[in-house]
Amino acid sequence: MMQLKFSIIVPVYNRPEEIRELLESLDEQDFQEEYEIVVVEDGSSDSSEEVVKKFDDNLSISYYFKPNSGPGDSRNYGMQKAKGNYFIILDSDCILPKQYLSEVQKELNQEFVHCFGGPDAADASFTDVQKAINYAMTSLFTTGGIRGGKKSVGKFQPRSFNMGISKQAFEKAGGFGRIHPGEDPDLTFRIWKAGFNSRLFPKAFVYHKRRIDWNKFYIQVNKFGQVRPILNKWHPGTAKITYWFPTLFMLSLCFSIIVLLAGWVVPIALFGVYFLLLFIHSLVSTGKIKVAFLAIFAVLTQFTGYGMGFLKSTTLLNFSNREPEELFPKLFFKRK
Repeated sequence: MMQLKFSIIVPVYNRPEEIRELLESLDEQDFQEEYEIVVVEDGSSDSSEEVVKKFDDNLSISYYFKPNSGPGDSRNYGMQKAKGNYFIILDSDCILPKQYLSEVQKELNQEFVHCFGGPDAADASFTDVQKAINYAMTSLFTTGGIRGGKKSVGKFQPRSFNMGISKQAFEKAGGFGRIHPGEDPDLTFRIWKAGFNSRLFPKAFVYHKRRIDWNKFYIQVNKFGQVRPILNKWHPGTAKITYWFPTLFMLSLCFSIIVLLAGWVVPIALFGVYFLLLFIHSLVSTGKIKVAFLAIFAVLTQFTGYGMGFLKSTTLLNFSNREPEELFPKLFFKRK
């Protein structure tokens, strides 16, 4: 196994307060080895440079400013500038527990892999809405299991808010593409095609703040839904029937409401059982009744947004001769 030297890559766009919190958590790591941090400012108007400079004395950190070209291209830029041989990619809205880097190193020493992903969790300081959205995004009762589980050594799909990739795999796979969101599974699939595996590091979790309201959450998951059929088209061997679940859920719920008007109560009763299980599980997970109620709304928002996006994208891709970038220009960044 190679001698590991970590380079932490963080793209940032108009979020100096976020990067401050992330760097504070890096400054408190219990990790004893040397590592570097590469912050890439993606054409922000609200610069993080002064915030980054305040950590120069405590952290090995470098700062780069480039024209706006999206998070994927900014991560590529950071990895090209990095001096390490193993890259850890984090979003600026993440906070790390103090043992994060130690857990990453422990996993790589026990069973080396060229690409890994870690989970995200809700910190106690998060708002109730943040906790509810976190539950919807991570729970196995929603879509949290689609990326693969603890036993899926070669099939876990990391997300770029908490993702590791060796320099060797980065160079062979070619880095992130221009699509966003969806640039992380696209890269993972190309990493697999290049002959490398990916794995979940269950204890290398981050606190992912997701500073979004309900409207932004809907827009985000709707884009996720639009992206997935594009990825299925690019990487047909990776398509799963489970990707249809939010769309089928949404259509079935509409059907259940319609037939309820005709007196057929069984379908809506089944949904009632599902929502009750959601409520109980989220209550046990978070310990708050308010969050449990909000989690139901978050799941409905997630399934509706994702399901509508998936159905629209699938229909257009199958009944149009146009390329995805022509059909969905807002999902693609232009490289500067």
